[in-house]
Formats: sequence, C-alpha cells, structure tokens
Amino acid sequence: MGNSLQDQLLKSGLVSSQQAKQSQSKKRKQRRQGADSESAARREAVQRAEAEKAARDRELNRQRAEEAQRKAEQNALREMVHQHRVTRTGGDLAYNFADGPALKRLYVNADQHAAIVGGQLAIVRQDNFYELIPAETAERVAERDAERILVWNQGSNATGGATSADDDEYADYQVPDDLMW
Repeated sequence: MGNSLQDQLLKSGLVSSQQAKQSQSKKRKQRRQGADSESAARREAVQRAEAEKAARDRELNRQRAEEAQRKAEQNALREMVHQHRVTRTGGDLAYNFADGPALKRLYVNADQHAAIVGGQLAIVRQDNFYELIPAETAERVAERDAERILVWNQGSNATGGATSADDDEYADYQVPDDLMW
C-alpha cells in the first residue's frame, strides 16, 4: 500500500526508469518555479511597503520642517515686538479697543493716546498681553502676521477706504478730538 503510483507503474513495466526520472525532475522544477514566483511576489510587496514607508517619512519630515519654520517665524516676530515696544508707564487714560468679540482696555498716558489716535503707535497682541509699537514696526509686523495688529489708525488712503469727503454724509459735522468710547 505504501507504493506510490510511479513505483507501481515502474513494476508493471508501463513506464521506464528514464521516464520516471524525467517526471520527478519536471515536478521539482514546477515546485521551484511556484516558490520563486511566491518569493518574487513577497519581494515586490516588501518593496512596495518600504516605498510607502519612505514616502510617509518624507511627508512627516516635511511637516516637521514647516512647523519648525513657522515657530521660528513666530519667535522672530515676538522678539521684534518685544524689542520695539513702547513702555506704558504712568498711564491714567483708558484706550478701549476690540480684540475679536471682546472689548479690551489699555491704560496709556495722554501722549501715547494721541499717538494711537494719530496712527504713530499701534496696539498688537503679544501672547496674552497687548503692546504698543511704533508705526514702522507695525508695518513689518503686518507683512508677516496682520492678525496680531489690533489697532493701527492709518489714514483712509492707506487703508483703502472707499468713502471720500464728497460722499460722506457727515462731512459737515466735526468730530471732537477728545472723543473716547
């Protein structure tokens, strides 16, 4: 019972030993080719996985570099505001302004209040605080991050105002200089 079909065919004389050897060699070659095609498919899968991992790594490195660049720019901007800020000592005059939906109050002296109204000084958000900076510095800050500038009273020509003196219904009414809200 333990005889294979090939052994049985050899004993009965239906096939020669040469034909049996050829058949065995043919079977071995087929098995090898099947194993080679499987290993080739595995190699291709491994190469694809490595290429995908390399692409993910490159994308992650690009994102990290962008984040580092953004942080460096924010730090440089923070340092510029810190270096050029105007100190607010002895301020007893409240200047009210809007920071998003919230109304904020900054105490300044009379000269600083006049400079803010005249556009020589601007109010910027510095982390959780507010700072006064000169108009020249405000221009550089606006180039990099315009959202930091909360108050900068530029002339209507500088801001691109659409209303002119001819179209203004209230041109005849003078606004007092000491008006505060």
